[in-house]
Amino acid sequence: MNYSPAESRYNTMLYNCCGRSGLKLPAISLGLWYNFGGIDPLENCRAMLRRAFDLGITHFDLANNYGPPPGSAETTFGQLFKQDFAPFRDELIISNKAGYEMWPGPYGDWGSRKYLVASCDQSLKRTGLDYFDIFYSHRPDPDTPVEETMGTLDYIVRSGRALYAGISTYSPEQTRRAARVLKEMGTPCLIHQPRYNMFDRWIEDELLTVLEEEGIGCICFSPLDQGILTNKYLTGTPEDSRSAKLEHKLHWGDEVTPERVAKVQKLNVIARGREQSMAQLAIAWVLRQPNITSALIGASRVSQIEDCVSAIDKLDFSGDELQAIDKILMK
Repeated sequence: MNYSPAESRYNTMLYNCCGRSGLKLPAISLGLWYNFGGIDPLENCRAMLRRAFDLGITHFDLANNYGPPPGSAETTFGQLFKQDFAPFRDELIISNKAGYEMWPGPYGDWGSRKYLVASCDQSLKRTGLDYFDIFYSHRPDPDTPVEETMGTLDYIVRSGRALYAGISTYSPEQTRRAARVLKEMGTPCLIHQPRYNMFDRWIEDELLTVLEEEGIGCICFSPLDQGILTNKYLTGTPEDSRSAKLEHKLHWGDEVTPERVAKVQKLNVIARGREQSMAQLAIAWVLRQPNITSALIGASRVSQIEDCVSAIDKLDFSGDELQAIDKILMK
């Protein structure tokens, strides 16, 4: 069946300027890190992308290694883009990244010019796109000069492979240096993609200040701490949860511990008082920061996307609410 997006798709979503650029991103963006790979049902992937766009989510975020297996999320997206979204390409922001291992040998990982250009070209083929809107260095490379990595992003933009350049998981000092190099080349750093949520607040120490000073936008990934900051684990570990699938070994060292669940239970009381779900509270809390352009969510079903998008209905917090949240998190 041909897809016709909802005419009301832009009526309620919030769109924020990305740093000091003219590009606006939806307050909620959809990441394809999990649940869009070769092992996942195609029709569920289709339903999630369609519903996301119907709700005003115009930004879909990919990386070369997303799956599983690596590369398959791009292939899935490319198939669905061709079937459903090609007529609406100019309404979409599609981002991609490279920086983690994709093929054997010294040229299939990190941040060299050899790897990043080859990776971008492979990703364009798998997705069937002519260009990406944003292309990121997925992580800093300790062995490659930042001038080479940023110079490659500049080349990728100037060659028409991408419109904007971004970085992900760079420290404050690395961000300053990368931004300076890109600025000197004439391709400003548009956006930084760090991890940020109630349990991982590292960007508050210095990074947000750097981004403000440099005029760089910020889209935070894992705002729900891989599902921990939802109602999912309040009464145990569901069989279909990410924690169960990964045998409780979540990325970034996250664990569904009794201590964290106890905190989420207390946070959920605040959420109910605000007439929000726990996920909505966690996303609204992230978006309270004026420097956050967008919260990058993941999803395994349509209902999760709908729930997360409803977070924008109530983004304001009272001082008492923020104080109560801090008290719970700091125990």
